[in-house]
Amino acid sequence: MNEREAMEWIEERGKMGSVYGLDSIRKLLDALGNPQENLRFVHIAGTNGKGSVSAYISTILKCAGYRVGRYISPTIFTYRERIQVGERPITKKRLCDLLTQIRNVTEMLEKNGEPGPTAFEIETAMAFLYFVEKECDVVVLETGLGGRMDATNVIRNTMAAVFASISMDHMAVLGNTLEKIAKQKAGIIKKGCRVISMRQQEDAERVLQEEAEKAGCPFVSADVSEAADIRYGLKKQRFSYGGYRNLEIALAGTWQIENAVLAVRVMEELKNPGFPVSEKQLRKGLLMTEWPGRLTVIGEKPYFIVDGAHNEDASAKLADSLRFYFTNKRIIYIMGILRDKEYEKIIRNTAELAEQIITVTPPDNPRAMHAYELAQEVRRFHPSVTAVDSLAEAVEMSRLLADKDSVIVAFGSLSYLGRLIQLVKSKDSRGDSHGRSGKN
Repeated sequence: MNEREAMEWIEERGKMGSVYGLDSIRKLLDALGNPQENLRFVHIAGTNGKGSVSAYISTILKCAGYRVGRYISPTIFTYRERIQVGERPITKKRLCDLLTQIRNVTEMLEKNGEPGPTAFEIETAMAFLYFVEKECDVVVLETGLGGRMDATNVIRNTMAAVFASISMDHMAVLGNTLEKIAKQKAGIIKKGCRVISMRQQEDAERVLQEEAEKAGCPFVSADVSEAADIRYGLKKQRFSYGGYRNLEIALAGTWQIENAVLAVRVMEELKNPGFPVSEKQLRKGLLMTEWPGRLTVIGEKPYFIVDGAHNEDASAKLADSLRFYFTNKRIIYIMGILRDKEYEKIIRNTAELAEQIITVTPPDNPRAMHAYELAQEVRRFHPSVTAVDSLAEAVEMSRLLADKDSVIVAFGSLSYLGRLIQLVKSKDSRGDSHGRSGKN
């Protein structure tokens, strides 16, 4: 297959939706020779923050000289970002070659009456094949949905089961209480691994501790309240934790200190499985970590910020950061949300901070909530809302409304942020003006 054919095939498999279980992925991987058995994993679950934690851990390990595979979803800019080695996406050629191999195996399975794998299962299998081919020392693996029945949970060689913030999301699949959701996510815990979690809400933390105890695994809590000397900032943030003084990160957001604390604790726990990291390497990795779409500044005068706040907890954290960083600033939102998210809670958490809200329809996503429907929902909480027909129109309008001291914030779903970032940077590179009056 060439790249166009490969993407068309994946898109076709994507129409199957999600199958929550491990039977299909096990049969696919068995037919491919079980490449996952030749890898060692740091497995990460959580509702919010797992991408940032994954980025910190991967970059630190890379700075320590290890060959690191990383599997993430969703992606921001290109499809190939979801499979990386040394922070470099899989090449187009290897993507096409591996998908051709998997398609042939899939056709054989289906001919024998077996259910065909979903797009996510195919991508997971492709990642394992690529990581073995590249001889990765360690794979930092993010769950897609939940944990226990997630396709990534077919692995057995888990060195560390890591838990970012657990909150309410995907309730139709994972359960309608925090305890049920935590139970599903705790399914990634394997006998012999180390369990490291950021400080969770009481019900979630109790479940994680109980599941770790059942598996005979040590449980470690990375508590941000133990961090000291915290200095927040949009371009750099600083904290001391666990014997390390004045560690620095370049990711913005008040919640990023908590994610970085978890990553530091994970690195301490990885020493025993054979992945020691020096203090110099740890410091370098934390500071070098990049993770677009998480309170990312893509323009100044006015500030233009993008953030993937897509559920209740993430939107509350976004609002807290906006209050902290931009007190008494005029704030303009660009908001695009998927229909299956708790859009009312996202709006309720954020609306009061905005002077004007522009709604968009995330493009090319069947789950997208239409801009005009979203505007009707926003209007229940905020009087100044406008629905627009395109991302380009949203960017243009936001800049007309802003002056150089304003703040434009695009959020609600990661699915449209990559295109919006490219649009903003493309306009900037052509010399489009910022902050044209806006007093209309």
